[in-house]
Amino acid sequence: MMSKKILVAYFSASGTTKKAASVLAKAADADLFEIQPKTPYTSADLDWTNKKSRSSLEMNDPASRPEIASHVENLSDYDAVFLGFPVWWYTAPTIIKTFLEAHDFSGKEIVLFATSGGSGLGKMESALKPCAPNAVWKGGKLLNGASEGALKSWVESVL
Repeated sequence: MMSKKILVAYFSASGTTKKAASVLAKAADADLFEIQPKTPYTSADLDWTNKKSRSSLEMNDPASRPEIASHVENLSDYDAVFLGFPVWWYTAPTIIKTFLEAHDFSGKEIVLFATSGGSGLGKMESALKPCAPNAVWKGGKLLNGASEGALKSWVESVL
């Protein structure tokens, strides 16, 4: 398909983003890496209606950086990284900032993708750029149920 080596890295709380990432990785002939929290989220942690739940506390603290369970060992092998996550509180979960800050993305292309019940990507790229300032940011797309064919066309158009 293309000569660039691509990684699809994603965080998924409920499985929706995992499904989208899997279809995207197949469409892009890319490797897949799941960003996992060192301490897994429970359903109580993810209760956004509870202001004291773990996810609510993390999202309300701009300095929050939940620990990740593992790192991409061979990031230098990749030219482009599609970075995916569910939209939380109209932005990316704070664990995405942890992931970006834990790796050197200098010169790498980063393309965001997200899944959401209703909100779009908004200002997420500008919010995440400071975490990987030497990357080449390429915008992004909301992937709610996109087909493999549609994703293949999108990957080719963005890289």
